[in-house]
Amino acid sequence: MKEKLGQVSLILLGSLIYSLSVNMFIVPHKFLSGGVAGIALLLQYVTDIPSGYFTLFINIPIFCFGIKVINKEFGFLSFIGMISMSIFLILTEDITRFIKVDDLLISCISGGVLCGFGMAIIFLNKASEGGTDIIAIALKKKYGVNLASMTFILNGVIVFTGLILNDLTITIYTLISLFIRAYILDKAITMTNERKLIIVISNNPEEIKNSILELLGRGVTFLHGEGAFTGEKKKVIYSIMSSKQVEKAKKAILDIDGNAVISIMNVNEAHGKGFKQLSF
Repeated sequence: MKEKLGQVSLILLGSLIYSLSVNMFIVPHKFLSGGVAGIALLLQYVTDIPSGYFTLFINIPIFCFGIKVINKEFGFLSFIGMISMSIFLILTEDITRFIKVDDLLISCISGGVLCGFGMAIIFLNKASEGGTDIIAIALKKKYGVNLASMTFILNGVIVFTGLILNDLTITIYTLISLFIRAYILDKAITMTNERKLIIVISNNPEEIKNSILELLGRGVTFLHGEGAFTGEKKKVIYSIMSSKQVEKAKKAILDIDGNAVISIMNVNEAHGKGFKQLSF
């Protein structure tokens, strides 16, 4: 129960950050934010009705699609994200009365960073704010496409339609902002899921195995290798762990065998026992 309340709280925080960013940096310069929010902003610029209302209305059929394609937990948490996003967009509509940034470039960069950060908080808590994010996540689950790249492509198509109302300069700034947002989102998700693969060749494999198991609590697998020159049979140590654990593992390994050969590689995804996954 506490975990769910924590998730909901963080989803609300992410929605608030995203909404503040839109109304503080995006709307004043008539930038677009892409996706359903972009469509909602286009409608707001035409009608002067806050984008939160349009966001809620457009999201309803997409949200229904998301429940069927993904899972119930994602649907429930995304519903909270969708509702809170719409409400916060309405409540923060007049934020520029208190904080206003006139510079286009600063607004473009700040909007991209904060929108990306807000989205990352929502995604990392197994939810979305609805819209094209749900479509992108569904495509990621079915075809394995990159989440941030897919979001950027879907959003880019919508942004180009904004050329009807905006000039080329504003559209270019919008695309820059979207690129920054996608980059921040991708980095946040990658950093959270990233693990390190450590491969060790040593004359003391059993001692090193015991050290990793006892000191770090990480699983170890022996791969059977053979020296190409000597023909000597060796046990090669294979283990996946976090970046912090790698530093401890390196020290422990070198304390046991100063001549050990250690290879370390990035692992963007690790599935199985002991590895937390985003349940998209």
